[in-house]
Amino acid sequence: MRELDTALTGITEIRRQIARTTEFHGYGPATLAATGALAFAAAAVQSAWLADPVAHVTAYLTLWIATASIAVGLVGTEMLIRSRRHHSRLAAEMVWGAVEQFVPAGMVGALLTMVLMRYAPESAGLLPGLWQSLFCLGLFASGRFLPRAVFLVGVWYLASGLASIAFARGAWALSPWTMGLSFGIGQSALALIVLRRDRSGDVEH
Repeated sequence: MRELDTALTGITEIRRQIARTTEFHGYGPATLAATGALAFAAAAVQSAWLADPVAHVTAYLTLWIATASIAVGLVGTEMLIRSRRHHSRLAAEMVWGAVEQFVPAGMVGALLTMVLMRYAPESAGLLPGLWQSLFCLGLFASGRFLPRAVFLVGVWYLASGLASIAFARGAWALSPWTMGLSFGIGQSALALIVLRRDRSGDVEH
């Protein structure tokens, strides 16, 4: 029985190692493009209905957290479907390998948001830049799973995040376009990279 347990553990570890060295095909270009469009739409909604986000930070957070939740739901659903199609028996390991790259950044982002709003609400203007910078870290961590060009998108998020922090004051504080342009352009670029990879490899969409 001990030998069987050892063998099963070895097989599981081999599967994990294979998953870690296999390019992930769970992200679909259409859904990534949709998340970019969602960011632009949320920015338009904020621009039209939330003229003074600094005075209504709760409404601002509600809008963007809801937008992020919808985007995560769309991407997560497609990840499960495409992974089963493209990675077959390794689907579970591939999905978990992709998700765990973003879990730390997501958790830190949530904790930073709660702490800033609880103890330093006057610093709320830093949130867009912090979110973008953390998302960049998730992309860098996912580099071994995705096409190399994704690194450039990570650089975009880092640059836009730092710029958002640098100008997080006055009229720019919580501007709808610090989020809309950053994530709209970034996700659209990701969609193009994945589309090019899929087409070059004749991957079924």
